[in-house]
Amino acid sequence: MDKTVVIVLVGPTAVGKTETALSIAQKLNCEIVSADSMQVYRGMDIGTAKPTCDEQELVKHHLIDVLDPDQKFTVAEYVRLADSCINQVIKRGSLPLVTGGTGLYINALIDGFLFPDQGADETVRSELQKQAERDPEALYQELIEVDPISASKLHPNDTRRVVRALEVYRTRKIPISTLQAKARKKESKYNPIMIGLTRRRDLLYRRIEQRVDYMIENGLINEVRVLLKKYPKQPTALQAIGYKEIALYLNGCISLDESVKLLKRETRRYAKRQLSWFRRDKRIVWYDLGHVEIEQIIKDTQSKLKETTI
Repeated sequence: MDKTVVIVLVGPTAVGKTETALSIAQKLNCEIVSADSMQVYRGMDIGTAKPTCDEQELVKHHLIDVLDPDQKFTVAEYVRLADSCINQVIKRGSLPLVTGGTGLYINALIDGFLFPDQGADETVRSELQKQAERDPEALYQELIEVDPISASKLHPNDTRRVVRALEVYRTRKIPISTLQAKARKKESKYNPIMIGLTRRRDLLYRRIEQRVDYMIENGLINEVRVLLKKYPKQPTALQAIGYKEIALYLNGCISLDESVKLLKRETRRYAKRQLSWFRRDKRIVWYDLGHVEIEQIIKDTQSKLKETTI
């Protein structure tokens, strides 16, 4: 069976994915399928650097604004929706361009690397979440003992996924890493052309700080204020970088200056984690946007597309 060719564009936050994706999409007749875990939420526009209305009019986008911030959204649900979008794009005679910074979504879609949803147990999850609030370090140590493979891939502060991994282990008596390994053995239905974007670290960090300043100047504080009023319990979506820091300010916990500094620091750390995640994938061809023009990326991608049809 012939595999479906998809272009996959990845990279850290603020590197220039949106501009590059739009250029590629317009030149190569693509529709964009977002792989961003926060841009799926309505009302979270400024803090997620969501493509503007004008940008979305230039190129058709998918999986943006598909649910409200208090609705649950799993990796498996993302894959189901992305698969459907890609099928529709292909039927229209266009190329799917998957782009975003959520590495887990991209791996799940392209390789079947999933956090299995089967085995969910609200009672066990609630108990684990309470443990996480009391002593997150002890919870992470438990994961190291029962599933060292998963523990090595997760940050100790990523309590949501630590809880999920332990939930699977407690309910199914099988490490989630074992289930993921079985899923990986299934042959992928996609033939991905993997493109990675990077910049010199100091230049990337400067762009991150400029982006944060731009967000503040263009209404991020009010966006978070509106969301907090609508969702006072701050669901998972509002724990995202850019929202939790501003929420701390709006709730009177820290000053605005402290909030902005914290947001810049956390975004820099997030970019570093994204790069570490993507660097593990040897299929990705990297381009430093400080030295390579987008036109060159397009030419290289065109050449690879031709190779797939030979």
